[in-house]
Amino acid sequence: MIDILSKKYWYFGFSLLVIAVGLGVLAVSGLPLSIDFTGGSLLEVQFESGKTLQSADLIPLYERAGINDAQVQTTESGTLNIRSSFLTNETRDLILSEMETQSGGQVTVISFDSVGPSIGSQVASRAAIAVGIAALGVVLFITYVFRNVPNAFRYGVCAIIAMVHDVAIVFSVAGIGSLLFDWQIDALFLTALLTVIGFSVQDKVVVFDRIRENTNTLRRLEYEKLVNHSIVQTLQRSINTQLMTVEFLLLALALFGGITLQEFAIILLVGLFSGTYSSIFIAAPILVLWENREWKNWFKRTPASA
Repeated sequence: MIDILSKKYWYFGFSLLVIAVGLGVLAVSGLPLSIDFTGGSLLEVQFESGKTLQSADLIPLYERAGINDAQVQTTESGTLNIRSSFLTNETRDLILSEMETQSGGQVTVISFDSVGPSIGSQVASRAAIAVGIAALGVVLFITYVFRNVPNAFRYGVCAIIAMVHDVAIVFSVAGIGSLLFDWQIDALFLTALLTVIGFSVQDKVVVFDRIRENTNTLRRLEYEKLVNHSIVQTLQRSINTQLMTVEFLLLALALFGGITLQEFAIILLVGLFSGTYSSIFIAAPILVLWENREWKNWFKRTPASA
């Protein structure tokens, strides 16, 4: 039988490394929040062929209108995305008029979205509350479902630790993506994050439920061997359900879904993979570590051989 739990500290170290890299990027550059959370305006425009203005031309237009934080990005389709602080309709029309004057051609507005600062703040606070309620619900649900198992509360806590692991992985991916591809944390990111949390909990419950069943049928086994046996039994199900179905669909969406859905698909792709990974290599090993109280031996010196 595959011995998974004997290398649990390697799994912990690998996860810590991946999380540290991504969160290190976020610590240096800050959270790349979109206008959904910070408030502001996003204007996407298209110029006539051969009459496109460059970033160096557009930013002074915004500055003359009293907007000093404009950022310009060219999309794959050739349009320009301009992010800035909140624009009123009058300010937007003034900027568009100056664009047409400088370019000498017509400017087409592809999209214009604005979110006031107060609304952005409300979205951010409610997003944090939603994640917190989801975490609390997980602990209560798992504790109740496993109430007939000794130390049922541990299962809920281990599920939360693994869920925090998955959330940290998602934020790490977002941080690296913001550095390399100018990704931003927006409403779609929040949707992906809550989806990852839901799938993550589902995987943990499957593994923990098999441990619960084997606790009654294989009670003579050592706890670590019992958990390892349970993981191996659910391994094929996890691979077939996650990797062979959902992950392939998300990979196709990431490759061919266009720039609008690419960030959403990649975050879901990595997040759901992390959910499966943490169910097997994080949640269950922590359960064993807690049962055996292994932290008591972490700093003990190994006796020297004679």
